[in-house]
Amino acid sequence: MDTKTALFYVFSAILLFAGFRVITARSTVHAALFLVLAFFNAACVWMLLRAEFLAISLVLVYVGAVMVLFLFVVMMLDFNVDALRQGFWKHFPLAGLIGVVIALEMAVVLLGGFRLSDAPQLTPEQAQLGNTKLLGIEIYTQYLYPLQIAAVLLLVAIIAAIALTMRKRKDSRYVDPAVQIRVRKADRLRVVRMPAETAAAGAAPATTPNSSAGGQA
Repeated sequence: MDTKTALFYVFSAILLFAGFRVITARSTVHAALFLVLAFFNAACVWMLLRAEFLAISLVLVYVGAVMVLFLFVVMMLDFNVDALRQGFWKHFPLAGLIGVVIALEMAVVLLGGFRLSDAPQLTPEQAQLGNTKLLGIEIYTQYLYPLQIAAVLLLVAIIAAIALTMRKRKDSRYVDPAVQIRVRKADRLRVVRMPAETAAAGAAPATTPNSSAGGQA
């Protein structure tokens, strides 16, 4: 076994372990950190496959931006983890069956792309362009419509995430801007009339019991 094959098995084992811990960790912060570990190992596997652009994009976009934002959201919001985990093991067999079916379907579709003997040979001009430029040409020519569909799906996901975070909670304080705009002076300010009191001319100032007792002492 050469070094590249050994590294592939090491990174793959850590990736599987991190992915398993993402769904089994009791703390949401720990689950997010295991997901970061899974992303790093997936990037290492892509580096072994000479997909440098995908590896760097995974680290910069997902680990550097998406996961940091996710960690901030998890730490700022008060999630009731125990309530979310109710019925987990009850639905685990069905979820595991669905996961196996999805994995088999992806294997049937994607295994054909890993046959190196059927891969088209690059021309000398294409080899000089590099992987990143060739990937961009393929995406924006042959896969333009799937790229646009993915962009629409991401936009819908962003709108759904905003709608979920803007829902009203019982323990949150909410201020209606329309009520603030319609405020009147009488709602904020009340003028109270009080009779004026003036001390008589030459009257001695009133003494407190403490001060008189101190003088007698």
